[in-house]
Amino acid sequence: MSILSADQIRLNVKVSDKYEAIRLAGQMLVDAGHADQEYIEKMIERENALSTYMGSGLAIPHGTNEAKGMIKSTGLAVLQIPDGVDFGGDEPAVLVVGIAAQNGEHMDILTSVAMVCSDEDSMEAIRTAKTAEEILSIFESGMEE
Repeated sequence: MSILSADQIRLNVKVSDKYEAIRLAGQMLVDAGHADQEYIEKMIERENALSTYMGSGLAIPHGTNEAKGMIKSTGLAVLQIPDGVDFGGDEPAVLVVGIAAQNGEHMDILTSVAMVCSDEDSMEAIRTAKTAEEILSIFESGMEE
């Protein structure tokens, strides 16, 4: 099972604040069967403790360490937010990637996502993508081991 599929990517999302973005990404993880409903609150808890904004328009919300038992399988949920949403960083987040990870995969996935998004060309391609498949192919090519 792939950790990201086209149906886990939403384009042109409009949210009022970072909490709405986190809840939307979290609900996508829940709906895909990656996590229990309670995981969303742990994502909010993590954000309140420490911002998940990574810089360069990227935020990677995820649950707290206590939320590990709420994760059923490893998966990602991607929100493209062209207008951006304030995550408390130096610029708005235009890409929000929710993560649920099992078996210590958490740091590897965070690193892989950050590496894909640290490339300015990839980030611009993600920001301007017109289809979920375009974003999926950028992540797949960048996350190959």
